Order: sequence, then C-alpha cells, then structure tokens
Amino acid sequence: MSLTKVDKNKVIEKFQTNETDTGSPQVQIAILTARINSLSGHLKAHKKDNHSRRGLLGMVGKRSKLFKYLEVKEGIDTVKKLKKTLKLS
Repeated sequence: MSLTKVDKNKVIEKFQTNETDTGSPQVQIAILTARINSLSGHLKAHKKDNHSRRGLLGMVGKRSKLFKYLEVKEGIDTVKKLKKTLKLS
C-alpha cells in the first residue's frame, strides 16, 4: 500500500526542481499521486476496507489543495503540464 524508499526516490528525482528539492509542491503532488494509485489498487481488491478509503479521500483532498496552491503561485500552465505528466486529466 505504501511506497518503498526506492519508489519514492524515483518520484522525487523525476519531479524535483533542483538537486536538493524534496518538498516542493510538484514533488508532494507526485508522491501523493503515487500513493493514491497504489492505494486504489488495494481498494479494488478489498472493497470493504473503509478505513483505507477514508485515508485515500484525505490524500485526494490534500492533492487538490496543493494543485490550487500551485496554480496561485506558478500559474495554470504549470498545473496543466504537471497533470498531463501525472496522467490525471
């Protein structure tokens, strides 16, 4: 369900803006997306796992808030590019 250290480091390397960047909104959104994708696979197999479903909804809400923040700070074009890279819409 959770990301391994190796998977998380791959996501960070792909979306970081500089060498030491591990906490920018782009990286946080990418990590959340990877966790959401992993958890949604778990929920397909375990339909009655409502505790994990609640966690999933929290992550989706947090990702949405980060997208709104990024839109204000960087602009709509950056958000669209990131969504396209993450294959969200």
